Amino acid sequence: MRFLWSKSWKIIGVVLVLYSLVAGLLVPLKPGILHVSPGSMTTDSLVYLDIEGYNTRFQSGIQNRVWLKLSDEFVIMADTVMVIDRNHIRARIHIPPYLPVPETTVDCSLIVDNPADGAFVKPSSVFIRASDKNLEMGYAYWRKDAISDLHGTGFFGYPFRGILEETIRNTYYHVPMWFGMIFLFLFSLIASIRYLRGIDPWGAEKTRALNQIGLIYGILGLVTGAIWAKFTWNAFWSMDVKQNMAAIATLIYLAYFLLARSFEDPDKRDRVTSAYNIFAFLTLIPLLFIIPRMTDSLHPGNGGNPAMGGEDLDNTMRMVFYPAVIGWTLLGFWMAELVYRTKLIQFRIRERQHELS
Repeated sequence: MRFLWSKSWKIIGVVLVLYSLVAGLLVPLKPGILHVSPGSMTTDSLVYLDIEGYNTRFQSGIQNRVWLKLSDEFVIMADTVMVIDRNHIRARIHIPPYLPVPETTVDCSLIVDNPADGAFVKPSSVFIRASDKNLEMGYAYWRKDAISDLHGTGFFGYPFRGILEETIRNTYYHVPMWFGMIFLFLFSLIASIRYLRGIDPWGAEKTRALNQIGLIYGILGLVTGAIWAKFTWNAFWSMDVKQNMAAIATLIYLAYFLLARSFEDPDKRDRVTSAYNIFAFLTLIPLLFIIPRMTDSLHPGNGGNPAMGGEDLDNTMRMVFYPAVIGWTLLGFWMAELVYRTKLIQFRIRERQHELS
């Protein structure tokens, strides 16, 4: 039982990583809206909206409904919806002569509902420009068609998010890499402190092992982030503050290993690198968690952008995301343990050879 318990966390880590890989890649996305044309129109016009869906099952013979939603109170409904194929519909909608708000230009969300796919929405998909103002008449026109009796669906899948689309799956790999990196660096900090205080004579070696895997995780986080940025921001590297700060943090830990190579005396090397490691971890706090929040950033969770909320994760994604964080973190500690034990075995072999000689 003791053997099983000592290995159980490693088994759990491998199982969770495999689970996140399989579920993250195979579970489909829920229905969504890729494109709406035209994207702009004027009041008092008859418009035919061409709507392109994603993973949709549009079909004739069932009720397909389309709304333009200005707010929870102001909605208009298409009077005719024609199915072109399973991913394309055309909705005829009359834009009222007046808007129910004082602005001359407004953006509306598009809502589509049918029994096969359920209800789904594309925010800010259509812009309407008013040629005249009459709030009272606008109230009358825009209050006619309230949204009601939306269909639910038993479709199990990840949420469809505009711009992200299929790249939303990278959430299970890019983000857990950074979580795992931070935990590895945190424990390397503890190992350095224990070494400098004389509590653990092997603390410096443990620090190097933890930092080695942590640095690998950091590089993988940068690579997966750059690939994600190419699809969502249209460039591998856009000089975003979070990207720059993450790169600086990675270079600081890379300098740890360059510093270790500059000493021939092992004792002096261990003392200096352990002290440097404390400094390196303390820089992570402002670089990753403070500076990006003080300025504008495209990255979620920085510059006023939300992160880890309903817009980024739903309950379906959390079923994979949290196990992925735990799994990649445990796998990182296992790899660090293997690196440390390898160094320990090499030390014991050299020590034994010295005794024999």
